[in-house]
Amino acid sequence: MLELAILGFLRSRPLHGYDLRHRVAALMGHVRPVADGTLYPAIKRMVAAGWLLRNDEPGLSAAPRRVLHLTPEGRAELERRLREPDELDISDENRWFTMLAFLRHLDDPGEQAAVLRRRLTFLEEPTSFFYDDDRPMAAEDFDDPFRQGLLTIAHATSQAELAWLRDTIEHLESGERRTS
Repeated sequence: MLELAILGFLRSRPLHGYDLRHRVAALMGHVRPVADGTLYPAIKRMVAAGWLLRNDEPGLSAAPRRVLHLTPEGRAELERRLREPDELDISDENRWFTMLAFLRHLDDPGEQAAVLRRRLTFLEEPTSFFYDDDRPMAAEDFDDPFRQGLLTIAHATSQAELAWLRDTIEHLESGERRTS
């Protein structure tokens, strides 16, 4: 997901490493802090793969800044990852949010809707954090207020996402342009 976030942010505009790190941390840092020891090796791999270019540009002070630019190959890789997410990208909430942050970079509404449909299908399957044999358990199955809270919050979040997904898929497939 780190590589997807890097590609996604650079798709909008070139950034130097410091700005990129702060943007990635704002998106993903609540899950896993983004350390220089993680970010810069990823950037180095992506430069070697031909997805990014590093250019030295004048900085605000005397020292030049290394500014990262997305290459056409990097753009193609971003679009491929958005168009063809793996199952974990669909099922893991944190990975999904990273996907969702950049899904606008797929220009085809049909392709966007196809990705959203995969998430919708995943969310429509009965699931829980707790099971009685194979039966997913709901909040009302517990006397424990903390498990009730966990399941109540998760259910409400899931219902909100389902409603958003259905509405957005309908708009994408109808060809209507959304402004909000």
